[in-house]
Amino acid sequence: MTPDTLVDLCLSLPQAVETFPFGEETSVFKTSGNGKIFALSALGGEPFTVSLKVDPEESRALREEFPQWITPGYHLNKKHWITIMLDGHVPAELVEQLLRDSHALVRPRVPRAKPQ
Repeated sequence: MTPDTLVDLCLSLPQAVETFPFGEETSVFKTSGNGKIFALSALGGEPFTVSLKVDPEESRALREEFPQWITPGYHLNKKHWITIMLDGHVPAELVEQLLRDSHALVRPRVPRAKPQ
C-alpha cells in the first residue's frame, strides 16, 4: 500500500476528512460528523505505518497473527488502537477491511426513524 492509496481509501469513506492537528507530517483522518479519529499516519514515515481503532479482542488476535507487523497503537490507547506496518507483510485486503472497520467504530450513527 502506498501513501496515496491510503489517503484515497480513507477519504473515500463517508464523512471522512484529512486533518493535521499534530503538524504537517501526520495525517489524521476523522469523520466530519463528530470529529472522531479513525486513522493516523505519517505518510512520509519510515517505516510507513497506519494506526487504526479496533475492537480489543480483534486487536489481540491480529497482534498474535502478525507479531512483527501489527503492534499496539503507537502513542495511543493500547487496548483500542493498533499500528500496522505497511510493507506488504499484512495483506492489503486486510488493511482495507481494518480501515473500514475502524471508520465504522467511530462514524456518527443515524437515528432510526420512529414507526408511524
